[in-house]
Amino acid sequence: MISNHLVFMIASGDVFGKDQPVSLSLLGSERSRTALEGVAMELEDSLCPLLREVRLGIDPRKVFRDADWALLIGAKPRGPGMERRDLLDLNGQIYKEQGQALNEVASRNCKMLVVGNPCNTNALIGLENAPDLPRRNWHALTRLDENRAKCQLALKAGKFYTSVTNMCIWGNHSTTQVPDFVNAKIEVSIADHIRSLTQPTKEGDCFSTAVITDGNPYGLAEGLVYSMPARSKGDGDYEIIPGFHMNDWLIEKCKASEDELLKERDCVGHLLPNATVAQCMITEDTMLPGEN
Repeated sequence: MISNHLVFMIASGDVFGKDQPVSLSLLGSERSRTALEGVAMELEDSLCPLLREVRLGIDPRKVFRDADWALLIGAKPRGPGMERRDLLDLNGQIYKEQGQALNEVASRNCKMLVVGNPCNTNALIGLENAPDLPRRNWHALTRLDENRAKCQLALKAGKFYTSVTNMCIWGNHSTTQVPDFVNAKIEVSIADHIRSLTQPTKEGDCFSTAVITDGNPYGLAEGLVYSMPARSKGDGDYEIIPGFHMNDWLIEKCKASEDELLKERDCVGHLLPNATVAQCMITEDTMLPGEN
């Protein structure tokens, strides 16, 4: 359902802009082929003036060819009795294959947004298996968490959510994530995330994105996909904003999320090229409520 809604937003210009033509390539499976064909027919019937082409396929190496953006939404849901550590391996295999496919055929400056859970570590698996693509171009979705935090803060303050700025989510997309109420100021989300990269960030504001920590200004372990505050000039690129005030509470919570991501990385070492395989030490289920 997420992907169905998103493709119509893209085709109508609500994501990349009202003057940006788009070609859509939809990746599915044998089981979903009929449903994909139905979506393609609906798109054609909608006569969206920006939509130039709709292609369907089940081979990621064909679907991802020359892609400028790859929105990786698909993931297997958690079944009965499954915990987060079980999903790490199950969905990690999917993102290993997709990372390899993107590495072979996508545009050399392709931007990747991972939505399928556990999205931070899935993004790490993807980027480690795509060594020829820029590591900084991989994002895991934490913009939805930012929107939720803005809403809660606005309700608490009796304001509308648009009056909340400089709100950032730190860390993992899990219960260890840290909504930054310390730096927030008071005066929807895959689409919001893309718009955050394709439209300039307002002065004095930021957006949340989980990206590779290499060279980060906050002393976080490198080689993780961790949500941090960022800004963009609207060209698809971004920079991590340095100098956010970190009080003792924020430091403690961010460290807990960092530790969880280090454990997740150990659990998927067999999916990462050149990684040292370590024992999986995840004992708690930190999936967010209502998520598979």
